[in-house]
Amino acid sequence: MTAISRRAHIGALDGIRGLAVAAVLLFHAGHLGGGFLGVDLFFVLSGFLITGLLLDELGRHGRLDLPAFWARRARRLLPALTLMVVATLLLAWAFARPDMLRSALQDAPWVAAQSVNWHYIGEQIGYWDASGTRLFAHLWSIGVEWQFYLVWPLIVAVAGRGPGGHRRVALVAVAGALVSLLLMIRLGAAVDTTRAYEGSDTRAFSLLLGAAAATAPARDVVARLPRTVTDVICVLLLCGLGASWVVTAGEKAPGLFQGGMFAHSLGGAVLIALLSHLPDGRVGRVIGSAAPRRLGELSYSLYLWHWPIYLLLPRPTPGPGGWAWNWAWNWAWTIAAIGLSLLAAVVSKTAVEDPVRLRAGWATGRRGWAVLAVTAVTAVGLWTAIPRPVPGAGTVDLSRLDQS
Repeated sequence: MTAISRRAHIGALDGIRGLAVAAVLLFHAGHLGGGFLGVDLFFVLSGFLITGLLLDELGRHGRLDLPAFWARRARRLLPALTLMVVATLLLAWAFARPDMLRSALQDAPWVAAQSVNWHYIGEQIGYWDASGTRLFAHLWSIGVEWQFYLVWPLIVAVAGRGPGGHRRVALVAVAGALVSLLLMIRLGAAVDTTRAYEGSDTRAFSLLLGAAAATAPARDVVARLPRTVTDVICVLLLCGLGASWVVTAGEKAPGLFQGGMFAHSLGGAVLIALLSHLPDGRVGRVIGSAAPRRLGELSYSLYLWHWPIYLLLPRPTPGPGGWAWNWAWNWAWTIAAIGLSLLAAVVSKTAVEDPVRLRAGWATGRRGWAVLAVTAVTAVGLWTAIPRPVPGAGTVDLSRLDQS
């Protein structure tokens, strides 16, 4: 196995995932204003790992088996996603408000098509204002990644073939990232920044910066750095990323869509390249220690489950006990919500994600196809069978109230 293909198993990179998902969990719970930037790290890491694997396969075989690549991505992403969507629809049917269930039923087909981000953009559903009523609002990022997985391998298959392939891929990735940045600057000036935030084109720079970091030119630059210098840069980058999560006050932060998010992704790409080259350095050992690494291994399932749980778990309302009392109740709710999310993630990873990815007996051959068919029919049948709430259900007709 080559150095490139081993990157997916470097503990420090799993630790980066763990930090990223922790930031997202705290942001959605209302405790970390810039925690949504953790999604950028997911994007950068995905671009880095996928591009490394693609270039490694090109180097070994001279060609890419694209159907096999897409099948691996489907096995990795779709089973856990399907389980979460089915379970969420059932939970919404049982416990959610009518408007939340209605939105979930409307969004589910777009989730299945891996294009819910463009559904929200096309329907002008403002992410920052309406996400609190959309159980699948967080899946915009899964759609962006899937769309990248469909297009980028085709580009690598052409640009990466033959002598100088790494250099060409790096040039295409950097050029694409700059075009994506310009699009974000242009579209991010709108009052509603959903188009800039969720667009596959405007968010591509994070994935492409990670892709550029996986190429030989970038690796050669990193390899020339002394160990001590590498560790110092890693510390500075970690502190910078962490500080950006703390000081960024939500989506209205000045400069966020005018280069701030790009700078964050660039810092993440450099950090990931350095940690991949020196995973046994001081910073690599700390980030790759047990707690962040285990959290990173759960990050995909944890990201899938946390948002529906956050919305369906009743939040405490401000009470008369003062600031300290309300603060304590908010953190108690956060701990309970994260605990339930972790439990759901562990069950999902153990029962579905790992068996399918590692080709357990029931997930391969004819049995695997049979399970897939039954799952698809069950999901479609459930979506069809759940009664659509009547618009306005659960609200009060003020005109009738006045007449009474």
